[in-house]
Amino acid sequence: MSDEAEWVRRAQGGSDVAFARLVQQHQAPVRAFLRRTLGGGWAEADDVAQDTFIAAWTTLRALKEPARFRSWLLGVAWRRAQDHIRSRRRGAARDAAWLEAAETPPGVSHEDRMAMARAMGDLAPDVRACVALCLADGWSHSEAASALGLPLGTVKSHVARGRTRLLAALGGSDDA
Repeated sequence: MSDEAEWVRRAQGGSDVAFARLVQQHQAPVRAFLRRTLGGGWAEADDVAQDTFIAAWTTLRALKEPARFRSWLLGVAWRRAQDHIRSRRRGAARDAAWLEAAETPPGVSHEDRMAMARAMGDLAPDVRACVALCLADGWSHSEAASALGLPLGTVKSHVARGRTRLLAALGGSDDA
């Protein structure tokens, strides 16, 4: 019996040290496989790899042949990748349906709405959150500061900066 099969048996018996050794040995090939399979970046592959190893740890006792750990693990990675791809497609379909159903205010073209969405996506996450709450949802600066855990002055400056960037993206002016 191979050393790996012995580590698998120990991990199946509950040894997290043995499983950590298996993860260390197989994490690079799993991540490489997932990067190629998902066609995305490193972060996406790392997220799915982490899901893979969690699933492997929780279902390891189902593995009947410890000597086949590598192929079993890549099978787990494949199924996790398929789940991720399906989830990504469902999310894209939901986003597209929402954009289609979203009511465009009178006088706002579809192109302007798309430009606004792109400009919002270009804002830093904390600026985007402040703009979304204060400008889009009508929250007060103090309500947004409380919800986001940011100082009131930071929220005010984020909203002002975000508003200026959004207006510039739409070809407008901040001379109000």
